[in-house]
Amino acid sequence: MGRFQWLEAALPLGIIAGLLCVMGNSQYQIHKAYYGRPKHIGNDVWDVAMERRDKKLLEEAAAAGN
Repeated sequence: MGRFQWLEAALPLGIIAGLLCVMGNSQYQIHKAYYGRPKHIGNDVWDVAMERRDKKLLEEAAAAGN
């Protein structure tokens, strides 16, 4: 009877791990669908400033190309 006692714990742990994966994956997919790109992990002030700069440069290049 004691040989397969670990299976009692494995099933709930598997369910919990599976649901955590589903939640994380759905959060990733929703963010990617809304913003059109994956979320940048560890975005700090420098990254935000560079994104703003890049966006401005791309807009200026597009305006100059017309």
